[in-house]
Amino acid sequence: MKICIYGAGAIGGLIGGLLARKGEAGVSLIARGPHLAAIRENGLTIEGPEETFTLNNITATDDPAELGPQDYVIIALKAHSVAGIVGSLKPLLGPDTAVVTAQNGVPWWYFHGINGDKQNRRIKAVDPDGTIWDGIGPERAIGSVVYQAAEITKPGVIAHRAGDRFPIGEPTGERSERVKALSKLLIAAGLKSPVRTDIRSDIWVKLWGNLSFNPISALTGATLDLITGNPETRAVVRRMMVEAQAIGESLGVKYPIDVDARIEGAAGVGAHKTSMLVDLESGRPMEIDALVTAVQEMGSITGHATPTIDTVASLLRQKARLLGCY
Repeated sequence: MKICIYGAGAIGGLIGGLLARKGEAGVSLIARGPHLAAIRENGLTIEGPEETFTLNNITATDDPAELGPQDYVIIALKAHSVAGIVGSLKPLLGPDTAVVTAQNGVPWWYFHGINGDKQNRRIKAVDPDGTIWDGIGPERAIGSVVYQAAEITKPGVIAHRAGDRFPIGEPTGERSERVKALSKLLIAAGLKSPVRTDIRSDIWVKLWGNLSFNPISALTGATLDLITGNPETRAVVRRMMVEAQAIGESLGVKYPIDVDARIEGAAGVGAHKTSMLVDLESGRPMEIDALVTAVQEMGSITGHATPTIDTVASLLRQKARLLGCY
């Protein structure tokens, strides 16, 4: 089985490392810069919660053309980076190659594989000119939700902090042979990766928190415990989540918990910086469009007003532009 991880940073490198360690000799990594150089020279090291291991012979390159067509490509870049790699992705795509979208937020293929008047509608916030839809093709897509927490502590070394859930699912909801085979490989690698027949609901449950906590943390600099512990910011988060829930439910999404339980879950994480706050502090582009703008667009599509989300999004984009992070 040939599996390429496109974007072997913290999350992609972790998934690729776990797969390769379990004997998947066909695993390859697309990486760049000092991280790639270190992997080539010293191997890829995964520092896990229970053990540390190094893979000395894992294939790593910055040129997809060296690898040829794959059975699976797992794209582990942030959503705003995907359009830029579609051209270089082409050598990895054979007639039956599946592409796993391991991004936060609303996926570009969201309306593929559903029935009704919204079928195959494209989401401009995440794929403005159709580059991803036309270049990859929604029929290749397999959805996923990433719950791992990991970071590159130095080039070639990834610290796996927590999390082993990685549910996957076809946009159509079917239990296809390709998604079942991938699930089996991921589970053997140590991930909790069941095949979900409603991957969109899984996506929305994570998005529910990301679209609210991330922007508020970026605007205020506060960690989750402070956001949830302050009545004013907690109220803003709750209003954003209620607005998003109405959109999701109108699209058939099922929420397994209520808003307040979801907020309490975030509070329990403690003094945690969201990924958006970390990106802002590091001067990197933030995932604004996939996490927030796309929800606004889906509100327009479904006829649901998003006044709180709109206000927060406007402030967030202004701050991001001023700091060069958007």
